[in-house]
Amino acid sequence: MSQRRTFDSLAINNVDDFIFGATPHPVTTKMGMVIGGGHVYPELNFTLPTIELDETTIDKAYTIYRDIAKNALKRAHDLHQDAVQLEYETTVEFTMNPEWGIKVNQILLEEMQNAKDQYGLVSALRTTVNDNREFVRPPLMRSGENWDKMQYLMAQCSKDGADFISIESTGGKELSDDAIVRGDLEKLVFAVGVLGANDMAFLWDHIVDICEKNGSIPAGDSACGFANTAMVLAEKGFVPRVFAAVTRVALVPRALVAFERGAVGPSKDCAYEGPYLKAITGMPIAMEGRSAAGAHLSQVGNIAGAVPDLWSNESIQYIRLLSDMAPTVGMEQLIYDCRMYEACKDMAAKRAYRDLLVESDAHNDPQAWVLRPDVVLRISEGILKEDTPLKRTKAACRLAIDEIRAAQAEGLIPTERKDEKWLKRMDKALAGIPDDPNEFYQQIKPRLDLSTFRPEDYDLEG
Repeated sequence: MSQRRTFDSLAINNVDDFIFGATPHPVTTKMGMVIGGGHVYPELNFTLPTIELDETTIDKAYTIYRDIAKNALKRAHDLHQDAVQLEYETTVEFTMNPEWGIKVNQILLEEMQNAKDQYGLVSALRTTVNDNREFVRPPLMRSGENWDKMQYLMAQCSKDGADFISIESTGGKELSDDAIVRGDLEKLVFAVGVLGANDMAFLWDHIVDICEKNGSIPAGDSACGFANTAMVLAEKGFVPRVFAAVTRVALVPRALVAFERGAVGPSKDCAYEGPYLKAITGMPIAMEGRSAAGAHLSQVGNIAGAVPDLWSNESIQYIRLLSDMAPTVGMEQLIYDCRMYEACKDMAAKRAYRDLLVESDAHNDPQAWVLRPDVVLRISEGILKEDTPLKRTKAACRLAIDEIRAAQAEGLIPTERKDEKWLKRMDKALAGIPDDPNEFYQQIKPRLDLSTFRPEDYDLEG
């Protein structure tokens, strides 16, 4: 087991040093890409078209993945790109049937090697294993067939050559979905600051161990199923934007646990908490924004691109567009975005381009405001003044509320009619949360549906 880390001070504490493509602790892939070492690389994420996967269609799925990789990598070569990363997110069916998932991983690696041999194109592969533990009710988080298959899939994909292993873990979603829909910050803090954080510690101990034994790099997790849920609901008008913004920051301490247990980045693209992780750990991050509009809409299309080391598209189906198949189009779009980063040759140009991306979004929505590099550094510093995930989650929420309130008071971001009511409501919720996780559990227990989760899988007493 890797030595565990403690983060008590920022790795990046000056906004002038907080830029894209550079981190204090870059990582190197099998083919020699240095992520966080001076460049921003495209990371193409892709998935199948609508198809029912079974024994009669699995060969068709294999052919689709081979075509995606072959054509996207050729397009990268045609556009004179010298290095790219692919992200393979396993489907539910591929994790339930690990041999299927392993075969796709092998196909992608074969096409990457073919592109290296044919074009000299350097590439890396992130394999993100779907968290299938939630498909038992209540979820079995630490045992059972689904957990065993996930571990087997991670181990074999690592052994076969995947550069990075990631996951979009779901610990705490048993309660967080309801908390987000209801705008219930107390329940959300419990879901992510207690359940989620405890699950991350368990999960990432195992992932780091699997990677070390089988030759992959433990990259990072994502709050996609939590904070992105709030973001999408806010965009549809179902929850307040200020609540979605606070939710985003609330997920930072949970994500940080992966790095405390041995993850080294790059963090997942759909983890918009990435800038906070980069500031705290100094490790590389993947981000997505305008390039992810094919997967979901947002108010953070440009500001999300302020400080990435990989620039991704979230996910795109294998469907035909007017020009070509969508993943090939996605690769082209990412490459052109990354050319803008590469055109910034000195620090002054890098800061100027970063600030342009920031200013184009920051004043339109509180969800964008909390991604401003200066705001990220202030909140991150405050988070690290606390020493447990629960206390850090409370601090993250409180600091986000303070930043939003101050920005609204100065007229820097829009203020909706009910915002102050919601900010006060969140203030009140935080004030009543104790620092001890088990005390918090006993306090909130009467409000929970205890049939939805297994307390013992989250180290809770009684």
